Amino acid sequence: MTEQTAPRRGNAALLLTVCGATFLAMLDSTVTNLVVPALHEDFPSASVSDLSWVIIAYVVPFAALLASAGRLADVLGRRTVFLAGVGLFTVMSLACAVAPNLPVLIAARAAQGVGAAAMIPAALAILLLDGPPERRAAAIGMWSAASALAAAVGPSVGGVLVDSLGWRSVFYINLPLGVVMLALAVRILPRQASNASKGLPDPLGTVLLAGGIGALTLGLTKGAAWDWSDPKTLGCLAGGFVAVVFAIWRSARKPVPAIETELWGNRTFLVTNVVSFLYGMAQYPWLLGTVLFVTDIWLYSEAKAGFAMTPGALFASAAALLAGRVTGRFRGPRNATLFGLIAFLIGGVWIVPALSEQHAYLALILPVSAVAGFGMGAITFGTSMAAAMSAPPIRFAGASGMNTMARQVGGALGVAALAVILETNAGQGIDAYRNVYLFCTVLVVIALVITWFGLRFTPPPAPAAQPAETAAQARA
Repeated sequence: MTEQTAPRRGNAALLLTVCGATFLAMLDSTVTNLVVPALHEDFPSASVSDLSWVIIAYVVPFAALLASAGRLADVLGRRTVFLAGVGLFTVMSLACAVAPNLPVLIAARAAQGVGAAAMIPAALAILLLDGPPERRAAAIGMWSAASALAAAVGPSVGGVLVDSLGWRSVFYINLPLGVVMLALAVRILPRQASNASKGLPDPLGTVLLAGGIGALTLGLTKGAAWDWSDPKTLGCLAGGFVAVVFAIWRSARKPVPAIETELWGNRTFLVTNVVSFLYGMAQYPWLLGTVLFVTDIWLYSEAKAGFAMTPGALFASAAALLAGRVTGRFRGPRNATLFGLIAFLIGGVWIVPALSEQHAYLALILPVSAVAGFGMGAITFGTSMAAAMSAPPIRFAGASGMNTMARQVGGALGVAALAVILETNAGQGIDAYRNVYLFCTVLVVIALVITWFGLRFTPPPAPAAQPAETAAQARA
């Protein structure tokens, strides 16, 4: 009996550790969406544009470094990169909470984003390689549930905390959780032999990739505020594009590249990343647009808006967990992704004509959030599993990093599109938000068509045994 329960307990602790860290990283990408008014009270001389950097400073390095962090995790070891990410994230959360002025807060948020970028791909690689191979689908379901729940519930948590305890509490809540995650990780994660002797990923290519993605994300995020024809916007977009293209060019010619371009030859991986990009481009404006709608049109408080979003987040988490348990019935991640996209599409088709200035939370927002949220959870699971499992084990972290990066960059573009739609339709009230939902629905249709015709997934062969040195270390 003891021999059977010990592995289960160990696997439960591993799941708690990496899924908890993933939850924290994704939570902080949306938890500050409603803190700008509160920040303005403490920093009255700062403009709204200045205050928005508290959000942007996290999102930009987070999106920019995901692929590079995944490659480093494959080379230096997933445990090493995970511990470094959780440690940096936790320390910088404290720095954010006690920041005496806005520049310090923004700098700490940027460093916090770096830590988050290290956590995400390493976490999924740990689940896939250090957990029981026969439970990989369920583990990806847990990881996807944590990711989907955190991204969706972030505005809810942020609104409640800001209303009740002030904006600094948004960062203080990370501290006990981060310390627990770090202590558990040090204790339970097995050590791996470093592959650094084979060479680190191309340094120049890594810098170009991170800088290029960062510049593109910044340009997309700030384009509406700066004006799309402003030299700053054009410089970010053009410079970022050139840097990314050059990073890809170098990666195709380097023995240890910054980007695993070989993975793009895998149709499943390539199509999954395109779908993840479109999904992020629809998901983020949908979630933020709903919060803005109920606060702007229905005049909900931030806290009430947060509670209004919670059911959708719970349905997203439940869908990811369910998909992980019944993936055999789905016949792989393709059908899970299709199912999720169809559910998301139903939510869009439902809400676009039904949106009204009359309060109809129980009749409209709640059921639509449930259906769309369920779809989001299934999509997150399906795309995460397809991307990771289409790569060989030694590239799990890099593959998951690129996939998450595709979703985050898509999300940045989607939020930029949201700003443009609302600005273009200023003064039109509910019609502006109807156009936001229509935009998201069209993107879901495109993603559904690409998935239907382009995504084919052949289940990978039975996982190979761990490398000898890793297995020996795990037993030590």
